Amino acid sequence: MLRPLSFVLVGLLAAGCAVAGDEGGGETGTGGTGPITFATGRDTTAYLQPLLDRWNQAHPAEKVTLLELPEAADEQRAQMVANLQAQSNRYDVLGLDVVWTAEFAENGWIIPLERGLFPLDRFLPPVVDTAVYKGKLWAVPYTSNAGLLYYRTDLIKKPPQTWAELRDEAREVTKKRDIGGYAAQLLAYEGLTVNFSEAVQSAGGQILNHDGTEVTLDPAKGKIALDFLMQGLREGWITGDSLSFKEEESRLAFQDGKLAFARNWPHAYGPARAKLGDRFAVTRLPGLNGQGSSTLGGINLAVSAYSKHQHTAQEFIRYFTSLENERRVLTEGSFPPVWTELYDDPALIKRFPYLPVLKESILAAKPRPVSANYNQVSLVIASSVAKALAAPAKESADDVAVSIKSELEEIIRTQ
Repeated sequence: MLRPLSFVLVGLLAAGCAVAGDEGGGETGTGGTGPITFATGRDTTAYLQPLLDRWNQAHPAEKVTLLELPEAADEQRAQMVANLQAQSNRYDVLGLDVVWTAEFAENGWIIPLERGLFPLDRFLPPVVDTAVYKGKLWAVPYTSNAGLLYYRTDLIKKPPQTWAELRDEAREVTKKRDIGGYAAQLLAYEGLTVNFSEAVQSAGGQILNHDGTEVTLDPAKGKIALDFLMQGLREGWITGDSLSFKEEESRLAFQDGKLAFARNWPHAYGPARAKLGDRFAVTRLPGLNGQGSSTLGGINLAVSAYSKHQHTAQEFIRYFTSLENERRVLTEGSFPPVWTELYDDPALIKRFPYLPVLKESILAAKPRPVSANYNQVSLVIASSVAKALAAPAKESADDVAVSIKSELEEIIRTQ
């Protein structure tokens, strides 16, 4: 679900391909009923067909067709944007990365939804926030996500709650054993924006204000966040391999026994359990002075502004985000659901032991910087931080933090 820095070129190429295959724009309707399409990334669709079949059996005149977009989030976004810019009615329901809400709403590509139609009070509150922009609900949460700290219980006495504890334990275990300390996703792509955002939040800072209209990054907090990563690389307890790691590489390294600690999403839990058994556990990410704050991930469902069957699309979203289906999101898809009560279900906790920690992580998490120009924001952060991490002994964390703030202010001024 994360974008590489090459998203601009890839996006343009993908957009060109998408336009060629779209139906032309047509008359839209705010209350229309009829067949609809559900466009979402291929990486989230393996378990969906039975859920779609149930809807289709109950709604023969309003059947839904699944349109699988590429696995890479940047290519998903490019195809959606090309479709919406052409005012095509090909897509009705859109599966949006939670960071796209502001951009799609600001451009008028999706329609605001009536809050009372959805049981939002039973959803995890931070997850609902990702679907709100300028006081309006623009989408409905479908899946959530938050980063976790994976650690080896056979090597670590107790899970660290602070960066200092993580540093000390990582250094200690690497001295005694042939194993790496801590790894994160530090390749120059969206994952690096996530990791830097988490470090800023875990130091008590914030990159943009709630509606993305002001840069609130305190360079002092930015320096602390950068120092955490840069010093870790210099000292070696953050593995140099992290500079080439995305989620998959760090998942494999941890489950193959090459790391004592790793930051990753919940999807890495099952494969780690299969390889390591009971020799690992998860906890919240550590922070400067205590437990830290993760970045929120996940998918929200929105209705295209150019759909001819917007009423059906909204009803489908109500069905698809119901408690029954959200349970299947977890049990059949292994994705974190958005209903709070599912995280407290004893039977589910027995099957998915990480649920209590994940609930804590989501409740303490924050969205990535909200902006109608999010892609530019992410590009500035990832490229600047990548340069600093590539030469941690030479780059000044103070200068990089000030530079990031300056570049972000320019983006906000021109949006």
